[in-house]
Amino acid sequence: MDKAQSIKERVALSSAAASALLTIGKFVAALSSGSLALLSEAGHNLADTGITILTYYAVRIAGKPADAEHNYGHAKVETLAALAETAFLFTLAIFILFEAVRRLHERVEIDANIFAFGVLVVSIVVDVSRSIVLSRVVRETKSDALAADALHFGSDIVGSCLALLGLVAARFGFPQGDALAALAVALFIAVVGYRLGRRAVDNLIDAAPKGLAGDVRAVAANVPGVVDVDDVRLRPAGAEVLGDIGISVPRTLPLEKVAAIKDDVSAAIAAAHPGVTLTVTTTPVALDDESVLERVLLIAAKRRASVHNVIVQQVAGRTSLSFDVEVDGSMPLGQAHAIVSGLESDARKELGPDIEVETHIEPLEPRALPGQDAPEDVRKAIAAALIKSAADKVVAIHNVRVRQTPDGLIVNYHCRVDPKLSVDAAHEAVDELEERVKAEFPNILRIIGHAEPLR
Repeated sequence: MDKAQSIKERVALSSAAASALLTIGKFVAALSSGSLALLSEAGHNLADTGITILTYYAVRIAGKPADAEHNYGHAKVETLAALAETAFLFTLAIFILFEAVRRLHERVEIDANIFAFGVLVVSIVVDVSRSIVLSRVVRETKSDALAADALHFGSDIVGSCLALLGLVAARFGFPQGDALAALAVALFIAVVGYRLGRRAVDNLIDAAPKGLAGDVRAVAANVPGVVDVDDVRLRPAGAEVLGDIGISVPRTLPLEKVAAIKDDVSAAIAAAHPGVTLTVTTTPVALDDESVLERVLLIAAKRRASVHNVIVQQVAGRTSLSFDVEVDGSMPLGQAHAIVSGLESDARKELGPDIEVETHIEPLEPRALPGQDAPEDVRKAIAAALIKSAADKVVAIHNVRVRQTPDGLIVNYHCRVDPKLSVDAAHEAVDELEERVKAEFPNILRIIGHAEPLR
């Protein structure tokens, strides 16, 4: 059992004990004085005693974890308990109302004795202390059932004060004051019952807390990567608010980035509203500033195809698009052609039917080749050639490795270039270096140069 649940149960049990003691005291005082207002308060406390016992068991049940039949937990049991408390209050209010009206037309002897006054004063003190304790616990746990209890003890304070006024009036020769006080108690109980019932019904019909949906929407909209907030649905569940939120994200983002945005939205909402737990869903949308390259790569990603060398031209007012498509080298040409034809069709749907699309089929480069380190003199010769052929843009050749394979030599090396140089310029410089070295060593199958920023 967690700390919050333990506090809720302990407070609910102590509230039941306090209500029971006050009920006994008020009934004895009412019988000794004949005060309807005091009897009404005794009845009110009797109802509260039953209600607080109900609250205790509701809090215990609500604290159970979610299970196969109650996926969102048992928190709404507290709301049902609060609704039952509302029914008790309205029943009591109606009874007191009829009895007060009857007594207004009859002469009733009221004995406003010291015991009756003492019981009401003690009741007020106890109710004030319990109301303060319960209100603090409600703020910490957001318990519907304890909130109802706090409201009851608050109403008891007002009811006891009204009964006290009725006794004072009777003491000074105005016995109808007791009936009027009872009438006021009945009306007050009815108002309290209405407020409690409305809150319980709102929770049962999943009415979102006022203003919370707008706050959550604003928090999510400010998270980087969120294009728009599509919808927010909230439902109270005891101390928590559950629901879902739909956001729009750029469709060109990779799945990892979309997942990170969803996590950021959840974290931002939890930080702003700790009691709110939402499921975040995403809708990919096209942005106005998408480039043709981004759109082509998106088309290829949907078909799980690898494309490169994307070239976009404007020829006589018409867009011409070409790109290379990598497929398995062992794949039959007919199957490969069907793949690239699908890509071309998707490109026309995405970019417009008038676009010119040309594709080039290439075998996928990765091949499994057995290999071993080349002799050291071969490695040193190729390393020296790389250093000698390096231009001004490519410097600090290092970590040169040469492997022998049945198809030729595979050369790997690292180099450094100016970090301000563009990727195109750096790639071109590295390619030129590699071409010069391959011309000197015709048995090189592949050279892979890794460019690092010059420090």
